[in-house]
Amino acid sequence: MEKLHSRSQSNRRDIYIGVIVLLVIIADQITKYLVKTHIAYGDVWRDWGFIQIVNVRNTGASFGIFANHTNSIIIVVFIEIVLILAIVFLLRSRLAFMENMLLRTGIGLVLGGAIGNQIDRIAYKYVTDFIDWKIWPVSNVADVSAVTGTIIIAFCILFRSGMLKRKNE
Repeated sequence: MEKLHSRSQSNRRDIYIGVIVLLVIIADQITKYLVKTHIAYGDVWRDWGFIQIVNVRNTGASFGIFANHTNSIIIVVFIEIVLILAIVFLLRSRLAFMENMLLRTGIGLVLGGAIGNQIDRIAYKYVTDFIDWKIWPVSNVADVSAVTGTIIIAFCILFRSGMLKRKNE
């Protein structure tokens, strides 16, 4: 009975990751669609001083690195997605901190971001970016999600996994 309860709880946590992934993909694709249909390529729609909404195309990876290497990026991101899924589903029983909901939120954000941009790379051979931070490269919902998720995962690994021990222990 305990195994059944544990499996049911684990399934709910897997569904939780799936819901986060789906919400990120939907938000990412809707915002990119709105930008592509309402803002001409290269134009600025709104400028609030510290941030502006623009329509640019990124043929590379994060921050425009590896521009015009779309096929290579598609392969690398596909491997990244498979590795994350393998860790989540195959190693979770060996890594107790994997049951942490905050960590699972981070994983969902990273996967959603990776898949959201991967959809664009496959469909258009570029990623639509539109959030111009002015002091940071132009990004989109998928990028912000992936970066936020990475920060959450790093926090969980460092402070929730037991990797960093207090001096008193």
